[in-house]
This record gives sequence, structure tokens and C-alpha cells, in this order.
Amino acid sequence: MALKVNLRHLEEHGLHLKGDLPVEDLDLGLRDEMMSLGKPLRYDLQVEAVAHGLLVQGKLELALDCRCVRCLKSFEKRVELPHWTLHLPLEGEEKAPVDNDCVDLTPYAREDILLEFPQHPVCKPDCAGLKKDRPGKPSTSPAAWNELDKLKI
Repeated sequence: MALKVNLRHLEEHGLHLKGDLPVEDLDLGLRDEMMSLGKPLRYDLQVEAVAHGLLVQGKLELALDCRCVRCLKSFEKRVELPHWTLHLPLEGEEKAPVDNDCVDLTPYAREDILLEFPQHPVCKPDCAGLKKDRPGKPSTSPAAWNELDKLKI
């Protein structure tokens, strides 16, 4: 199933699309071991026919299951596009492909969602990372470089 709009339904009035799209249908190609997809894309869109094209406006939301790159803690990151707007021409060089009077919005949603993914997911902006304390040693131990500076070579 894809996020498709039937152009015949737009001839007289706009169209409201609301629902969930399985992540498999988005085909995001996610190959990052720090992020995974489990929940569907939620969409709430208004589609209107405009001069030689389509105007799509609305909201896209997707939950990412992430692992913090600093502390390795699991957390959920919401990718939200609350004011997603798309203008698709139906004529000219840049026209959207039409198949059986339908235009597939999925590739356009996919592209904008991918642009919102974090490059390096972090659970909190001030995440300190993994604890480096060793048993019996205080956390204020000198840095490795300070120990190397003490060497007399």
C-alpha cells in the first residue's frame, strides 16, 4: 500500500487523507544500527488540485527507535513535519508520474522524512556518555594525555 491520490476524486473538491502507512511501504532503506523503525508513518493531509498540479499540505509523523551514540541508552525520537507542504506539477518536465489516474505521494514523503532523521541520535543534548569510572578510582583521575606527559623518554 502506498500513499496515493486519485486525480478523479479531486475534480470537484479537495481530498482529506488521514491514516497510517506501514514503514515497509516507505522503503526508507535504513541501514543505521543506532536507529530502527517499528511504528507506521502517521499522516493527516489535505490535497487540492491547483493550476496544472497538486498542492498537498498537512502533517507527517514517524517514531524512530534509537540508541544514543554517547551512552547507548535506548530512546524514542519522533520525526515530525507539522506543516508539510508539497507542490507537484502534473505537466511539464518536472511532472509527477500518473498511474491509472493516481499520483503516489510516498516518494516525496520519504525524501522529506529522511532529511529529518538525526545523523547521530543523542538521548539528551547534555548526555555525558558512558561512565568511565573504574572500581576504586575516583572520577577525577587525570586524563590519559597527562599520564603520557609524565613519561621521560
